[in-house]
Amino acid sequence: MEALRSIDDRRISSLSEQIKSVVESLLQPYLDENGIELVDVEYVKEGSNWFLRVYVDKEGGIDIDDCGRVSEYLSEKLDEKDPIPSAYFLEVSSPGAERPLKKAQDYHKAVGEHVFISTYEPVNGLKEFEGTLLFFDDETVEVEVGKKRHQIPFNKVASGRLAIVF
Repeated sequence: MEALRSIDDRRISSLSEQIKSVVESLLQPYLDENGIELVDVEYVKEGSNWFLRVYVDKEGGIDIDDCGRVSEYLSEKLDEKDPIPSAYFLEVSSPGAERPLKKAQDYHKAVGEHVFISTYEPVNGLKEFEGTLLFFDDETVEVEVGKKRHQIPFNKVASGRLAIVF
C-alpha cells in the first residue's frame, strides 16, 4: 500500500510541475507587458479539491484589480489550452507580507530585509534562522540573528521568506 502511495505522490508531483510550467509560459507574456512579476505557481490538492494558485507582485504592490485582470487573462488562456485534466479552483493573489523567497533573484532583492530561512540540515547547529539578510552571492546566504552572523550555503536552504518584525 505504501509503495502505491509513493507512486501516486510522484505522479502528482510530476503533474504539478508540468502544469506549473504550462501556466508560467501562458502567463509570462501578459506579466511582462504589464510590469508584473510571477512569484510562484502551485497546483495542489486539498481534501477532494484541486487548487491552481498563482502569486504575483509588482513594484509598489499588487492590488485586487491587478489580480482580477491576471485571473481573467489566465482563465481564458487555460480554457484555450485545457492543460489541466480535472476540475480546479483558480486563485490569483499577492504573495503577502511574508513573501516567499523562491529564486536567487528574490534573495538578491531581499538583502537588508528581515527574513526567515530554514535549512535541510543544521548549519552552526541550527535549522532555522530569523534575522536580517546581510548578503547573498548565489552561493551563500548571510543572516544576522541577534548579533551573530550565520553564513548558510544556498544549496542547504530548504525555504525562505520575508518575515514581519513585531
